[in-house]
Formats: sequence, structure tokens, C-alpha cells
Amino acid sequence: MTLLVRPAAAADAARVAEIYRHYVTDTVVTFEIDPPPATDWAQRIEAATAFLVGEADGAIAGFAYATVWKPRAAYRFTCEDSIYLAPATHGRGHGRIMLEALIGAARAAGLQRMIATIADTGNPASVRLHKTLGFRPAGRLERVGWKFDHWIDVELLQLDLDAA
Repeated sequence: MTLLVRPAAAADAARVAEIYRHYVTDTVVTFEIDPPPATDWAQRIEAATAFLVGEADGAIAGFAYATVWKPRAAYRFTCEDSIYLAPATHGRGHGRIMLEALIGAARAAGLQRMIATIADTGNPASVRLHKTLGFRPAGRLERVGWKFDHWIDVELLQLDLDAA
């Protein structure tokens, strides 16, 4: 199954919200507690530095986006990445394709650093994917998220986008 990656449009917001809902309600991958509606996602698509969707067989199978790391001006060359795949599409290499495309979009936007903020879920797949694409460990934040009645640690990884 080929994955076609393209820039997201406001019309994609409903499917993006549908995919993300699973992560909010069933996992600790995101620290959001309430699933944002499609109208919020339309605004997020517009505000993101880069927002991509991946289509497989004519349907959106996942999305990836880069947002400003922190709002202060000194951070303007640093972004944070996020990747979410429809649960039925896991294990097909779509995450790697999406992250590679997002890294390219961030470079094209003139960004210099990309930060991955990954909840420690006990599944190392996301950390492994990021490391495979050149991210290096940048730290660990302990017990910073509270969801489903327990504390969650976060791993930070960093990629230098201006490196060859």
C-alpha cells in the first residue's frame, strides 16, 4: 500500500480529528484529555509550521505536523514534531514516511532544530523511529503528565535540521 503525503487542508480536519480521538481517549501518547473537535483541527492545520496528511487507498491514514517549540522569539528556528496514524495502519512504515516528509518540510521552512516529545508508554517504537532518522536523546522529564490515574514520563529527542 503506497502512502501519498501531501499538505493538509481544512477539509481534512474531520478525519484528522477522528484519528486523533483514539489517542486521546485510549492512550497516553498525547496528554490531551478531551478530543478536540474538527473545528479546532482546522485552526491547528492553518497555524502549524507544516501539517501533512498521508493517504493510502484514497483515505487519510495518518498525519504529521510541526509546530513552534515555544512561543518566545528566540525559539523561532525550533519546532516540535507530532505524528499520528490510524490504528489499522500501524506497522506498514507509514510513520517513517510521514516523519521523513515532515523533516523535509521543516527544513524547507528554514527551521534549524526539531524536538520530539515522546510519552513513555512502554512501547519504544516512536523513540526507535526518531533515532533511526537521526534524532538524538536530549533528556527525560519524569512524572510530568497525569492521565488515566498515573504519572507519565516524557523523553525528549532532538534533530539538527541544518546538519548534512
